[in-house]
Formats: sequence, structure tokens, C-alpha cells
Amino acid sequence: MERTGGKLDFDCWLKLASTDLLAFEALRRSTIDEVIRQAPKAQQDRLRRLQWRIDQERRRSGSPMGACIRISRMMWEQMMGEGGLVDRLHDLGSGAYSARAGSGKSAKVIPLLPGRGRRN
Repeated sequence: MERTGGKLDFDCWLKLASTDLLAFEALRRSTIDEVIRQAPKAQQDRLRRLQWRIDQERRRSGSPMGACIRISRMMWEQMMGEGGLVDRLHDLGSGAYSARAGSGKSAKVIPLLPGRGRRN
């Protein structure tokens, strides 16, 4: 797939999707995988899980438009839902985030030793 000015050429993608859907899907998958591989290592697992969830929404929908709507709802939920971006920004602005982060409960950690407490 050709790139124009560092961006993927939409017209080429459109032509491929309309003429060879299997090749389009293979290229889509490899492009997504490449983007994930280029992300910082600490974020790659989260990105793979997110892509898996997106793929599941696409599979569950009955049409491309249905998939678009489902994925759009996912994004809005992450933005506006409980614990979403808006809540986090509000917490940062009110100082609640730093107070909440420092108020974690402590617990006694019990070491797990091999062979102790096992039942066969």
C-alpha cells in the first residue's frame, strides 16, 4: 500500500477493499500490528487488548455501519462514562485524584512458599 506524504493513501485502500476484501483485511491487520509494534513496550499489551475488543465489536455487528456505531459507542464510553476521561480530568482539576492516589489501604503481604498449604 502506498503512502502519500507519510499517510496511507485512502483511494488505494478503498480500491483494495472493493476489489479484494481478503487482501484488504490482511493489509489492515498487518498495518495495525505494525503500529502496535512501534508503540512503547509498556503500551503494547494494552493496545493489543483494545484491538481485540474492537475486532470483537466488528464481528458482532451485522454491517460495517453497525461496527462503526458500536466502536463509536466504545469511544464515547471511554470519554464520558464512569471513570472515563472526563471524570479523570475533573479529578485532576479538583485535586481529588492526588488525594485518592495517596489514600490506598495497606495490607499484610503473605509470602507463598513452594509446597506449603497445597492440597493434592
